[in-house]
Amino acid sequence: MNGVPEPAAPDAPSVLPGVRVGRLVGHGDARGSFTELWRASNTATGTDAFVQANLSTSSQGVLRGLHLHQRQLDYWVVVGGRAFVALVDARGLIAGTAMVPSVETRELAEHDWVVIPAGVAHGFLAPEPTRLLYLVTNEYDGSDELGFAWDDPAVGVPWPVLSVTADGRPIVSERDAFNPPLAALVARLRS
Repeated sequence: MNGVPEPAAPDAPSVLPGVRVGRLVGHGDARGSFTELWRASNTATGTDAFVQANLSTSSQGVLRGLHLHQRQLDYWVVVGGRAFVALVDARGLIAGTAMVPSVETRELAEHDWVVIPAGVAHGFLAPEPTRLLYLVTNEYDGSDELGFAWDDPAVGVPWPVLSVTADGRPIVSERDAFNPPLAALVARLRS
């Protein structure tokens, strides 16, 4: 590991404003390796201050989401496994400037990262055991924990069918199983 490590570089552009995707660059030799997990210039503005770091572990077939924060930027790094990520831009719906949300999906492999701005709902499906490190700009207190149904037909996220469950549907938490449709969440936020 000679010289200065290269930063994690942006990858394919996103169709959603403010979303950035990239891959970590690791450097290794016979002693081991070094990988820079985060750099301020890879966030949406480079000025967002992360105040909490979390590690999520998910068994094969687990789906987490769709979650929405109005005041929090998330930076996700897949540190083990793979994640089928769904991003739903609800900013225009909440502001009343759009009629339908923009949806983007992509599979992230180990060492891939994504920056998710406030107002972009997010969730992921673990097609195999997955570990996801995420840094956030708000400490958790529950006041900005919003969500809507992961399978809302009006949103139409094309989640993969699973072979690990009898019905092909993902394993979800009780909270995520009973989240309302996006339209109901938006109506509540507008009132």
